[in-house]
Amino acid sequence: MKEKIINKAKDMFLRLGFKSITMDDIAGEMCISKKTIYKYFANKELLIHESTQLLHKEVHEIITEIISRDYNAIEENFQIRKMFADMFKSTDTSPIYQLKKHYPEVYEKALEYQVQECESCFKQNIEKGIAQGLYRKDINIEVYVKLYYALIFTINENTRSEREAAALEMEALEYHTRAMATEKGIAELEKNLLNPIT
Repeated sequence: MKEKIINKAKDMFLRLGFKSITMDDIAGEMCISKKTIYKYFANKELLIHESTQLLHKEVHEIITEIISRDYNAIEENFQIRKMFADMFKSTDTSPIYQLKKHYPEVYEKALEYQVQECESCFKQNIEKGIAQGLYRKDINIEVYVKLYYALIFTINENTRSEREAAALEMEALEYHTRAMATEKGIAELEKNLLNPIT
């Protein structure tokens, strides 16, 4: 039952927002009593924390699966971007923006995990792109990882609209890729830009 509550809450939080969903809403959607939810979660913040942990796990699994498909480094980034666009397409307000604004303690805990996960993913992608001749060999990988991470999270922390955040993230991905790309990489980037993520 606990897992079912977490799953339902995660879906509702993403679709309708962390702030607007109440324990009553979740109970009503699941046709259970609010008391059942409180049996597992003393308060909404704990449920949000568990929901964000589940979301991180799902994102990690999807990214791992995308990486295993053996796309080239640039295609891989576009596929990951598409995954995020699909995952958050029914959300009006950026989930990261909502967490930071309304549940800063949960946000800080989530951020610790995200920093490690994202930096590792970005680093692996850059190394792969260099090996494939898509990115320049003279890149300071650690600096580029930190710059891209700072760009993406600044967008999400400060942009209320998920649609606007997604558009800015796409611009950041193009900017990041152009900054690293070889001629071969630019050609691959242009090919991917012809198939916009909606």
